[in-house]
Amino acid sequence: MAEKTTEKEETAEESKTEKKREEAKPQKVEKVAPKAEKKKKEELGVHVLYKIEGEKVTRLRPTCERCGPGYFMAGHQDRYTCGHCGFTRYKQVEK
Repeated sequence: MAEKTTEKEETAEESKTEKKREEAKPQKVEKVAPKAEKKKKEELGVHVLYKIEGEKVTRLRPTCERCGPGYFMAGHQDRYTCGHCGFTRYKQVEK
């Protein structure tokens, strides 16, 4: 004869098997590498933009051609860039 099971018995059996499956799986432990300390950038002051020789003051970086004499251009490896308008002037490559 075929046995009839109720819905409650089926759900109880399913939950038991799910618990067994969860217990059988090992917990994954993620290894987190320690973060490297970030280098603090040195704040550049006005003394980096000018050079004083005797009584003469010379500008070390060029000024922006679009914005005028109040805006210095940032010095990158191969170019100068204006932070105000975005104008870029490439450095001359010496051979």
